[in-house]
Formats: sequence, structure tokens, C-alpha cells
Amino acid sequence: LTMMFSRAVFVPPHIRMPHGAEFRALPVSDAGARHWYIWLAIIIGWYSFVGVTFGILKTFGFTDAGREVLGIPASFILLSLALLAVWRRPRLPPAAGQKPPKTGHDMVSWLFTLYLVLLWALWTAGSWPFFWGFLAAVGLPLAVRLVHRAVHHLARPAEGVEEADIVAPVYLAIVDRGIRVVLIAATAYALARAWGIGFSTMDQMDSTQTRLLRGLLNAAVIVIAAEFGWTVIKAVISHKLTGSHGATGDRARQEQARLRTLLPIIQNILFAVLLGVAVLMVLSTLGIEIGPLIAGAGVAGVAIGFGAQTLVKDVISGIFYLFDDAFRIGEYVESGTFKGTVESFSLRSVKLRHHRGYLFTVPFGLLGAVQNMSRDWVIEKFNITVGYDTDIDKARKLIKKIGLDLAADPEFAPFVIEPLKMQGVQDFGDYGIQIRIKMMTLPGEQFTMKRKAYILIKAAFEQNGITIPVPTVQVKGDDPSAGAAAASQLLRAQAAAAAVPGS
Repeated sequence: LTMMFSRAVFVPPHIRMPHGAEFRALPVSDAGARHWYIWLAIIIGWYSFVGVTFGILKTFGFTDAGREVLGIPASFILLSLALLAVWRRPRLPPAAGQKPPKTGHDMVSWLFTLYLVLLWALWTAGSWPFFWGFLAAVGLPLAVRLVHRAVHHLARPAEGVEEADIVAPVYLAIVDRGIRVVLIAATAYALARAWGIGFSTMDQMDSTQTRLLRGLLNAAVIVIAAEFGWTVIKAVISHKLTGSHGATGDRARQEQARLRTLLPIIQNILFAVLLGVAVLMVLSTLGIEIGPLIAGAGVAGVAIGFGAQTLVKDVISGIFYLFDDAFRIGEYVESGTFKGTVESFSLRSVKLRHHRGYLFTVPFGLLGAVQNMSRDWVIEKFNITVGYDTDIDKARKLIKKIGLDLAADPEFAPFVIEPLKMQGVQDFGDYGIQIRIKMMTLPGEQFTMKRKAYILIKAAFEQNGITIPVPTVQVKGDDPSAGAAAASQLLRAQAAAAAVPGS
């Protein structure tokens, strides 16, 4: 069974499996795979042989004391085999242009030697509680690290694989943390069995030390399970937020904008709930009565609610704003004297960036009715004045052609929902006819389209003899020459006054 497991994990090169190195569970070289495959088989083989042999020695009349005496040299041989496996393991290949790291390799070997010798001494002395505790203290982190490397190594993208086929980080996090939770829970259960501690039963005769150890083991499992749950929640939300940047289509972009607005708030709420539940469960498993704590927290919550009505109002208003989908991050909104682009928000307030740069932090309780200027579409209407001698039908055709040209322009076509067109005569002004022009665009793009439309309309009107009138003043008298003489006299007087210093 050991050799089958090692063959599946290391895929040693002598198996002659095509592309075997690509299927290894751990990122090791061919020499490393061969070394650990052989030495694990030797160590486990010797351990199994000794275990079976010592199991049948009693049949031949060996006493327990005699078997313990024979167990010392047998365990020493097992220690020697483990040390040989550590010291004879291949060195990691050096990086390009660097020397092999001799100090690091030897230091790790010496640390493992001291660790294995200490384990052997505890085993030989029969100090099983310390033996299992010390084994778990070092073996568990090592196993967690190996599992982490194995999961990410197996999920690595192969050459030529499309980006869409790569395993998403959310699934890697779930598998990695899930296996970690299983390892830690199994280790805690094994330690409880080795120390004679039950997880669920609590006897009155238990000592304080036993109760404390039971509580710590249960608390460790609860904390790791909560951490696993939080990792999954955070990975799923991060995956959703990352996927929102590649959304195509108006409907998809709107949905992803809503997700970017709601998911950070939901993440904070879930973190607070998960943290509170985990803390209460840990206190309960340590033997602390949480009933009075919950009752006291309820009373304190009521008192705080009465004393902070404005804060509660802001939080509740913010929740309803978010669930009503009143605004999203990146949208331009206006409420009373506050207006700007939504940059971020918390449970209590929203931050609005004004188009001139300054930032409003507005509590939700002060918002009131919100005017969203960035949702779906906008209709822009404006007037242009033409002379009374203008051919209105000709002007209408020119404006319609300009609207079609803008809708076909690659620079402006993505913004156009309905092309620019003339609605008709709006009013008769003092010095011209006002015509009404209308267009429908994406939110925020109407200003750019309007500026471009003004330029094109002016150029088209000038080419087709349509004048855009401006206010003029006409001076009229009985004697035209008198008016000209008066104007000339006024100009001379102004020139003379300008020539006098200090005037």
C-alpha cells in the first residue's frame, strides 16, 4: 500500500510512464522522486516487519518486558533508516548562475536529525503524551505545507491550455483549506485519544488540566472551521468581483455593477456574523456560560440603539438604498445639494466625488430622494435659433443628416441610442426662430455628443446659407448725416480724453 501511494504521488522515473513528471503531486525532481519512493518503502517495510514480528513473539513465550528490550534496537534501526533518508536526499538544483545552497540543505538535515532523535527518545522512554504532542506540533504544519504545494502544483496550467480552462482560485482555496481543516480536525481527534480526552463528554471527575485541554482542542477545530468558511466566502466574492471586469453587454455590465456595490457590504456583514458565532462557540467550549453574555449584549444593544438613533437611522436607510438598487459604484447621482460619482460607501454613509474633484461623505439618513443620472439612458434637448428667412424643412434635413453621420461615426456610435433629430419649431424669438433638437444617448455621454453636434450644425448651416442671428442695435434718425456726424464727434472726444494724462 505504501509503494502504491508513493508511486501515485511521486511517479518515479523508473516506472517509465509517458510524461510522468507532469502528473506528480509534488514539485520534485526525478532524483527526489526516486529517492523518497525507495526510502519510504524501506522505512515502512521495516516498521511493518518489526510490528508483525513483535506481535507473534508472545506466542513463543516472550514476555512484555522482553519485547520492550528487543524493541530498543529495532526502533534504533528505524531511526537510522530515517536519518539516512534525510541526509542522502538529493540537493535542490541551484538557480542559474548561483552556487548550491550548502548551508540551507545541511541546516535542514540537522534540524530533522534533532527532531527525529528527540522523537525516538520519547518513544523509547514511553512518554506517549509528549511523543504525540511533539509529533503533531511539527508534523501537522509540514503536512499542511505539503498539501498546499500539492494542490497548487496539480492545478497548474499546462502548456497551450486556454485561460478559460484554468482552475479558478476560488476552487483552489476551497480544496486547499478544506484538506487543511480535515488534517487539523483529525490531528485534534488523535491527540484527544492519545491523551485520554473525550470531545463531547465532560465528567465531574475531570481535572482542570483535562477540561482546559479539551476546550483548547475544540476551540482549535472551531477556529479552523470558521477560518475555512471565511476563506470560502472571501474567495467566492473575490471571484465574482474579478469576473465583473470582463463583462460585456449593457445588461451584464449593469448586473456586475450591482454586484460590485453589494458584495463588499455583504462580505463585511458575513465576516461580523461569522466572527461573533465563532467567538461564542469558543467561549462555550471553554466552559463559559454564553447565555448571560447574549442577554447582556441584547440589553446593551437596546441601550445603544436608543442613544444612537441617528446612526441606526443611517444604517437602516443605507440597507434599503442598497436593496432598492438606488445607485451603484461609478454612477453619478444628485440629492439635494449633494451630487457626484459614487466612489464607495459603508453601512452608514456614501462617498460622492464631485466632477470638480471635491469629495462628499453623506450619511444615508440625509440623502432623501436620489436622482440617478447614470442609469440606462438619457434624452438631451436643446434649442438653436435661425433667422426668419430660413427654410425650416431644409434645416430639418441637414440636422437629420448630421444625426445619422454621428450615429455612423465609430467614435460616437457606441453612445447613440436614438440619432440626433429636429422636433420642430419651439418658439418665435425677438430676432429669430427657435428650433428644438433631441437625441438619446448613454448616460454621461450627452455632453460630448452635444458639443460635437454644435460644431457640425454650425458648419452645415454656413455651407447652406442658413444664418444663426445675433442681437444687433440699429440707430435711426430723421437726418442720416446727423447721426454720422454725432458718432464722429463722440469718437473725437474720446480720443482727446485718452490723450490727456490722468484723465
